[in-house]
Amino acid sequence: MALRSWVTSANDAVSDFPIQNLPYGVFRHRERTRIGVAIGDQILDLHACASHGLLAPLSEEIIAACSAHLLNPLMSLGPESWSALRRHLSALLDADQADTQTQGRTEALLVPMRDAAMQLPAQIGDYTDFYASIYHATRVGKLFRPDNPLLPNYKYVPIGYHGRASSIVVSGSEIRRPCGQTKGSNPEPVFGPAHSMDYELEVGIFVGPGNPLGCSIPITEAEQHIFGVCLVNDWSARDIQSWEYQPLGPFLSKSFATTISPWIVPLEALAPYRVAALKRPAGDPAPLPYLASPSSDRDGIDLTLEVYLQSQRMRHTGVMPTLLSRANLRDLYWTLAQLLTHHASNGCNLRPGDLLATGTISGPDEGSEGCLLEKKLNAEPIRLPGGEVRTFLEDGDQITFRAYAEKPGLPRIGLGECTGTLLSPYLPHIHTGS
Repeated sequence: MALRSWVTSANDAVSDFPIQNLPYGVFRHRERTRIGVAIGDQILDLHACASHGLLAPLSEEIIAACSAHLLNPLMSLGPESWSALRRHLSALLDADQADTQTQGRTEALLVPMRDAAMQLPAQIGDYTDFYASIYHATRVGKLFRPDNPLLPNYKYVPIGYHGRASSIVVSGSEIRRPCGQTKGSNPEPVFGPAHSMDYELEVGIFVGPGNPLGCSIPITEAEQHIFGVCLVNDWSARDIQSWEYQPLGPFLSKSFATTISPWIVPLEALAPYRVAALKRPAGDPAPLPYLASPSSDRDGIDLTLEVYLQSQRMRHTGVMPTLLSRANLRDLYWTLAQLLTHHASNGCNLRPGDLLATGTISGPDEGSEGCLLEKKLNAEPIRLPGGEVRTFLEDGDQITFRAYAEKPGLPRIGLGECTGTLLSPYLPHIHTGS
């Protein structure tokens, strides 16, 4: 029989946060910043649980980590500690395990989500973005290299670049349209607001213990270093990107903002939804030995990802967000474990709280494109309710990502939402020189 919580909202079939999920986040309530666990429409305050003795059976290390203001100390402890804490929290919230006294003490430490302000869950020391979807890479390649969309290295090496950690913001933050150099039909580039604003649908990996400098992480141990996953919107200014990216790749076209969802879902919560990694087509090279996983039959995750857009006019007239695309994490060419192992393969040290993102996630079919740039291949602009048309994002547009794992007989495990609203550019530095 499936677990049920005495927090009744967690038992709703459409809730992202049943008792089988228990994701971690950081929230602010009554001027206090705390670590919490999502359960239904409530947040269990772990600092308060520690203070009131509800975590007493756990180790001092775990209790101290739950009393911190960020998740980095908990991330550093590793999978045995994560599992112990998860089992204990599940027992506290289980309708059949918690006695009346324990339930009453725990219930007093719940905070309604509507009363909390979510924060970044960790101090993110470093951020790396990959390019793990072959469907995305192929579509984008066709736009710029119709006869040679995939470069020769793609099927051998997980491509990535180092992003900017300082401009990562939590869901709900407003995003300013950036300024930069763009090159149109004129001989010289110009500096000004980007015109071709885009989103990128991605999943993020938060690193757990990590590795010492000079050491690597074997593929068989990679998931022991993944604390959990979240949603990532790698906002992109395509016209800035197309001018600056050669020869070193994107810079100002992406460093201005990255949005993440506030809740980090443990891999343990997604275990029932594991599937085989994407089967490589005949003729594709097998992964090199250091990236070859003996568990490839369960290295994928059946996680549905959705993108919604709501324009400013739609919000003002009460029109609900419109679905732009639906993709699945299982369609990545490179798995989460391969991304982490490759990153550390040269001895680069990964640290607790580092963020690795998959890159844009797209599927093989029309309607599964993970960004607007890919949709340009269809030639037709996007038509919104009310007659608005989009090729790229306009000021006032709000983009929301959602993700969930579903399976007959099992609860829905959601990642929550990753939302950002595009604002007009900040322009005091732009002048005519007159």
